[in-house]
Amino acid sequence: MGKDFYKTLGISRNAKDDEIKKAYRKLALKYHPDKNKSSKAEERFKEVAEAYEVLSDKKKRDIYDQYGEEGLKHGIPGHPSNQGGSSFAYQFHGDPRATFAQFFGSSDPFNIFFGDNLEHTFMTDENSPRSVWGNAGLFQTRPEQDPPIEHELYVALEDINTGCNKKMQISRMRMHHGQSRKEVKLLDIEIKPGWKAGTKITFSKEGDEVPNRIPADIVFIIRDKPHPVFQREGSDIQYTAKISLKQALCGTTIQVPTLQGSPFPLCTNGEIIKPATIKRFADRGLPFPKDSTRRGALLVNFNIIFPDTLSTRLITTLGELLPNY
Repeated sequence: MGKDFYKTLGISRNAKDDEIKKAYRKLALKYHPDKNKSSKAEERFKEVAEAYEVLSDKKKRDIYDQYGEEGLKHGIPGHPSNQGGSSFAYQFHGDPRATFAQFFGSSDPFNIFFGDNLEHTFMTDENSPRSVWGNAGLFQTRPEQDPPIEHELYVALEDINTGCNKKMQISRMRMHHGQSRKEVKLLDIEIKPGWKAGTKITFSKEGDEVPNRIPADIVFIIRDKPHPVFQREGSDIQYTAKISLKQALCGTTIQVPTLQGSPFPLCTNGEIIKPATIKRFADRGLPFPKDSTRRGALLVNFNIIFPDTLSTRLITTLGELLPNY
């Protein structure tokens, strides 16, 4: 069976031109290899490009609808080219980036800029100057707003602990005297102390401007950046201390790190530390999102390192010293 280009774009066979463009725009951005690093992204990126090239062209689409991929690529049955009849054969050029560049006006809308406080640059999920005028002349009495454009913003626990500001640079299309041109804008995001993963910051109508459409909202979604020492659980943070079996049985003093600055000592002399032991220290966690004057707890877990082997003499000694229960 030939390829189902409608299924590739996730649209019906009765889809209008604007639905085809919208589907391609969404999938091309989703599977662009510069953004999506999965092993199948490159192939999916190529498939949606070919599907768009066929379905966005009326002649190719008509032939495909009647004769399928076989007729589209190998000629219409009953019209062999060597007899001088009307014949049409299509082959995908094989360069999905060229299709992408033609549609968006740029082959690379995912440029990343690094700086002391400049996090990323984003291209808004809309059409290029070429496609801005694709619906010119259509009468719309009630302009619709494009769906929100969402970006994940990873924030370190240290920044969540104190609150911070992030500057995000976006690139979008703006209308000036009837002409569309690219504009760069710097958005200032104030991250409040204690904000949880999933918190959304919305910049209203900061997306692309196109005729007869309301610009999309730009939405940043807060995510916790993985931390080398701590794990977050709401407003609590967890730290796992590694200790030996001897330290677990005989006691020890360890230094517990904190997000607030200097570590503090934790002495376990006089108690047995078990694998399930947890020490809880109030007010040493993250601020509560709705009341930054209050904090969660710091939880200390223990990873007890057991020896790989014991000598016969040590086994005998431990057997004599340790109780049977």
